[in-house]
Amino acid sequence: MKIFITIMTFIILLLISIGLSAQKPSATAQKEAEYYKIVDVPIPDDIELEVGGLALTDDDRLGVSTRHGEVWLIDRPYSKNPTYDRYAQGLHEPLGLAFRDGGFYTAQRGELTRLEDTDNDKKADVYKTVYSWPLSGNYHEYSYGPKFLKNGNMLLTLNLSWIDHGASLSKWRGWLIEITPEGEMTPIATGLRSPSGFQINSDDEVFYTENQGDWVGSGRMTHLEKGDFAGNPEGLVWSGEPNSPLTLKMEDIERESGLSLYEYAKKVPALKAPAIWFPHTILGIATSDLIYDTSGGKFGPFEGQLFVGDQGHSIITRVCMEKVNGVYQGAVFPFVEGFSSGILRMVWGSDNSMFVGMTIRGWGSTGKELFGLQRLVWTGKTPFEVKTLKAKDDGFELEFTKPVNKSVAEDPSSYQMTTFNYKYHYNYGSPIVDQQKGMIEKAEVSEDGRTVRLTVHGMRLGFIHQFKMGDIKSSQGENLVHDTGYYTLNEVPGGKLKSPSMENTSDTAKGIVQQKRVNEMPLTWPDGFDEQVVIGTKPGLKYDIEELTLEGGKKIELTFNNNDDMLHNLVVTEKGTASVDKVAEMALRMGLDGADYNYVPETDLVIVHTGILQPGASQKIYFEVPTDAGDYWIVCTFPGHATSMRIRLIVTGSS
Repeated sequence: MKIFITIMTFIILLLISIGLSAQKPSATAQKEAEYYKIVDVPIPDDIELEVGGLALTDDDRLGVSTRHGEVWLIDRPYSKNPTYDRYAQGLHEPLGLAFRDGGFYTAQRGELTRLEDTDNDKKADVYKTVYSWPLSGNYHEYSYGPKFLKNGNMLLTLNLSWIDHGASLSKWRGWLIEITPEGEMTPIATGLRSPSGFQINSDDEVFYTENQGDWVGSGRMTHLEKGDFAGNPEGLVWSGEPNSPLTLKMEDIERESGLSLYEYAKKVPALKAPAIWFPHTILGIATSDLIYDTSGGKFGPFEGQLFVGDQGHSIITRVCMEKVNGVYQGAVFPFVEGFSSGILRMVWGSDNSMFVGMTIRGWGSTGKELFGLQRLVWTGKTPFEVKTLKAKDDGFELEFTKPVNKSVAEDPSSYQMTTFNYKYHYNYGSPIVDQQKGMIEKAEVSEDGRTVRLTVHGMRLGFIHQFKMGDIKSSQGENLVHDTGYYTLNEVPGGKLKSPSMENTSDTAKGIVQQKRVNEMPLTWPDGFDEQVVIGTKPGLKYDIEELTLEGGKKIELTFNNNDDMLHNLVVTEKGTASVDKVAEMALRMGLDGADYNYVPETDLVIVHTGILQPGASQKIYFEVPTDAGDYWIVCTFPGHATSMRIRLIVTGSS
C-alpha cells in the first residue's frame, strides 16, 4: 500500500510538472478564443510539412507545397483524420501554390511550374516549366506566387539576394512580374525587398507586404501599379532593360536623406508610399501572407477587410482600408495570436474557415513548432472591436461592431493618439522618429451608438497614428478585445488637413542613457579585463554558442558580432530561467518606446547589455561576473527572438 501511494504521488507530481511546464495561452489569446478558435490539422509523424504554399482544388482537397520541395494533397482537410498523398517532389523550395484548370502552379526559386496529374492517381506526372529566370545561388533568392489576374495571367514576386544588404544579384530580383500561361514575362514594378505576401483584389489591384530590412523601416503593405518603385533601389539595376516600366536609376536615390519615405516620395514621383505600416515588434516582425474576407459575413463582422499573417510573431492582424483622393490607406489592428509556428500562408476553406500554414526553419518565430497546419474557425459570436477607422480632414471616425457605452465613448479622455514615423534610408530598419502626442478635442457618438466621430489636434500627413481606447466599453459592459489600432495617413478628404498642429511636443531628442549598457572599460579596472569573450550569430535566430562558462568575479570584455541578416542585441540576465523569461516578457511590452531603449527594460534582472546591432555590426560591453555560482542566461530581447536566441551562462565559484 505504501509503495502504491508513493507511485501515485510521483505520477501526480509528474502530471503537475508537465502541466506547469506547458505554455499557457496569454490572456489576450484566451479572450480571442471566445470568437476565433485555432484548430490543428493533423499531420502524419513522418511528414515535415514546412508550408510554402496552400491551394484548394476544385473538389475541396488541400494542396500544400513545402520548403522540402514537395507538394502534398490532403483529402478531408477539415476532418480529424485527413489523408496525405505526395503529389510532387524534387522541387526547389516552392513558396507559393495555386490551382487552375485541373493542375497546380508553383513558384520554385528559378521557375514557374505547372504540375498535372493526367491519370488521376494523386501524383503529378507532368512537370511543365512555364517560365524560368536566372539564379546566382544566393540563399536569399526566394520566389513567391503565383496569383491569377482576371485575364488568366499570373503574378509573382522575387526576393532580393543578401550580401550584408539586399542586392539584385540575378535578373529581376526585387521585382513584381507578370507571366502569361504561354510563358511571356512582363516586369511590373520594383523596389521590393522580401515580398513574401501579395494579393489581388476584386478590381485586379495588387497589394504586397514587406519585411523590415535595408531601406525598410518597418513592415508595410503597398499598393503596386505598373511602373511603381516601392522603396528598395537594388532592383533598379534592371531599369535599363528594354521592357522595364521604370527609367529611375539606383544612383538617383540618396542613401541617407533624413526624410521619411512619404516625404522622400515628393522628390521621386515613382516612389510609392505604403498604404499600411505595421509597427515593428508591436504588430509583428516578419509580415507574410494576406487574404481578403470574402465570406459574406460567415467569418464574423469584417467582410471585405484584409487579414495579414506574420511569420516572426505567429499572429494574424486585421486591416481595414479606404481610398481617399485615389490613394489607399487605413488602419491595422491585432486579430489573433497563439499560432503554433511562423505563419507564411493563409487560404480560405469551403466552410469559411481559414487554413494557416506555418514554418520556422532558419527564420524562427514565437510559435515553438518547426512547422504546422491549423484552421482558424469563427465561433459565431461577434467580438466587441473597432470595425473600421476612417480619416476626416480634422479627425477620425470609428465604427464599432457593437453599440458603445455612450457616456464613456463621448468623453475625449477615453482616447489617446500618438503619431510617429520611420526613416527612409539605406540602413537596416529604423527607430521610431518624430513621436508626438495628439489631443482629442471632441468625441461625438451616433444615435445608434456604433459610430464615434473624433475631432483631434495633431494629425500629420505621412505619419502613423496610434489610437489607444482602453476605457471604451460596449453598451453591455464588454471591453474591447483589442483596444489599440494604427492608422497610416497619406491623404484626407478634400486634400487639405484642417486638424490644428501640436507644436513643440515632439519627442525626438530623448537623450536616453542606459546605465547597464557599458560600452567603455570601467575606470575602476586599472589592470584591464581578465578575459575576452566573443559571441556571434548563426541562422535560425541563434547565437553561435549554446553554453558559456565563466568564473565568478572575473572582469569580462565581451564582443558581440551580429553576422546575421536581421537586428539583434545581447543581454546578460540574472540567475535562473525565471529572470530571463521575465526580461523577455517586459521587452515585448515596451511598445513604441522599445527601439529607443534597445528593447531592454529597466530592471535589476539585467546585468549588462549591448544596443540593437545592425546586420554586420559589432559592439563591445564590459561587466564583472557575479560571484554567486549558478546558471545565468544571455538572451536577445528583440521581440520574437528571446525564445530561441539564448546562451546558458554557467558561473563557477571564484578561485
